[in-house]
Amino acid sequence: MEIILKQDVKNLGYTDDVVKVRDGYGANFLIPQGHAILATESAKKVHAETLRQRAGKETKTREQATKTADALKEVSLQIGTKAGDSGKIFGSVNTIQIAEALKKAGYDIDRKNITIDEEHIKALGTYTAKVKVYKDIQTSVSFEVVAE
Repeated sequence: MEIILKQDVKNLGYTDDVVKVRDGYGANFLIPQGHAILATESAKKVHAETLRQRAGKETKTREQATKTADALKEVSLQIGTKAGDSGKIFGSVNTIQIAEALKKAGYDIDRKNITIDEEHIKALGTYTAKVKVYKDIQTSVSFEVVAE
């Protein structure tokens, strides 16, 4: 089954991609959930026209995302948390706290676009996180976990 994605679907594609999926996945999940539409001939023509109109906007968005990614490489964040004497923190640091620190630094990045290299951060120190700025534009942000 060939479908046109209406929004980004992890491990499948991005908005406006035309992809082939198994019939059951498309008919029972993607289309009813509103993630995609069936790629009929008329839908493909409408889709092609839409893509043609968006081409200029796509270029500007990609340039802006590249600038943001370059600026994020230079950013160094500090995340304050409660910690014990041995350097272990109470709880763990997650993407929500990184997104909040980025927001304070002036970058509005959704927490779903942030991945941490380590599974759980439970000690003070310096770590890195990957930030997905736009479709295929990613950068690394270093952050330091400090005791409050």
